[in-house]
Amino acid sequence: MSHVVVVGAGQAGASLVAKLRSSGFDGAITLIGGEKVPPYQRPPLSKAYLLGDMTEERLYLRPADYYADNDITLRLNSWVSGVDAKAKTITLGGGETLDYDQLVLTTGATPRKLPASVGGTLEGVFTVRDLDDANAMAPAFTAGKRVLIIGGGYIGLEAAAVAAKRGLKVTLVEMADRILQRVAAPETSDYFRALHQAHGVDILEGVGLETLLGDTHVTGAKLTDGTVLDIDFAVVGVGIAPATDLAEKAGVDINIAILTDEHGRTSDPSIWAAGDCATVPFHGQTIRIESVGNAIDQAECVALNIAGQETPYIPKPWFWSDQYDCKLQIAGLNIGYTDVYVRKGDAAGVQSNWYYNGDTLLAVDAMNDPRNYMIGKRLIEAGRSPDPALITDPATDMKALLKP
Repeated sequence: MSHVVVVGAGQAGASLVAKLRSSGFDGAITLIGGEKVPPYQRPPLSKAYLLGDMTEERLYLRPADYYADNDITLRLNSWVSGVDAKAKTITLGGGETLDYDQLVLTTGATPRKLPASVGGTLEGVFTVRDLDDANAMAPAFTAGKRVLIIGGGYIGLEAAAVAAKRGLKVTLVEMADRILQRVAAPETSDYFRALHQAHGVDILEGVGLETLLGDTHVTGAKLTDGTVLDIDFAVVGVGIAPATDLAEKAGVDINIAILTDEHGRTSDPSIWAAGDCATVPFHGQTIRIESVGNAIDQAECVALNIAGQETPYIPKPWFWSDQYDCKLQIAGLNIGYTDVYVRKGDAAGVQSNWYYNGDTLLAVDAMNDPRNYMIGKRLIEAGRSPDPALITDPATDMKALLKP
């Protein structure tokens, strides 16, 4: 009987084993995860869960008994230390070996941490990646405490929003010239800077962290402009790195992340990859997409291909972020944009930013604007690019842009 082993019990791994079983695969399936709890949603960790609006059980992607009920062996609190691609075996942390016919790496990514030389190992310095991280920092989110958020990407901004809503004094530092510089246009940065400042967050751009201060627990921070801050704790949100260690041990090709073809196969035909740890082919490029949507869609495509189909994965990128009462929805990828066109809504805070490369629509950032998000998403997926003058004209019936 064929045995599929999936290493990594996050969104991609959980989606893959469910799709594999529902697609009619009747072989053995083993899902291996390093945490003690069943696969769960990660995005709420820095939002609803940290705010106390969501319980741990509501994070679970499926009921705990789903896996046994569907003849999926779920091995939690387990680590894979090695892969022997020739023998088709993996070695677990305790020395046990498992045979596989097909191996899938859904190992995700790990948060970049501050080095010990700048205080990264002090108590009270947190990252936001898994449930243990969120549980460790939750008690610190107490009204009146002073927190330093290091990094102005979406994770840092979401943590800042939670802290501000909980009544903390929040300072956010971003070494780049502006928040969200790596992932969004200045127009989107301006929107979220104003949003956070309206909620009392002190945003410092073009300023980095020189060092955190304290003997055992962090008590302060010295910034690159000489400013010294007194703080009670710090949250580090400076990006993630794909977890490629096992892939390297297996000898498969790495390019940015685990290199996969359009079907999700690596350079070893018996090893596949999906999610944050894997690349995807996109418009002739090799890229990595950090999103829940990609993790689900790529993993389900891999499952279909393991089950015997030859289905190419065609990414349809979409993302979201919740900050205060603002819901950001993003359709497409803005890689290579040359122009951004802004459409303001009738209500305060409603806005969509449309990314173009010349005459070609690439992506849309929609803030509290779900209607234009859906319109933009459908246009991008259909390969259609309206005249930008129509986008910025408040008289335009946006839904009419979808008509043939």
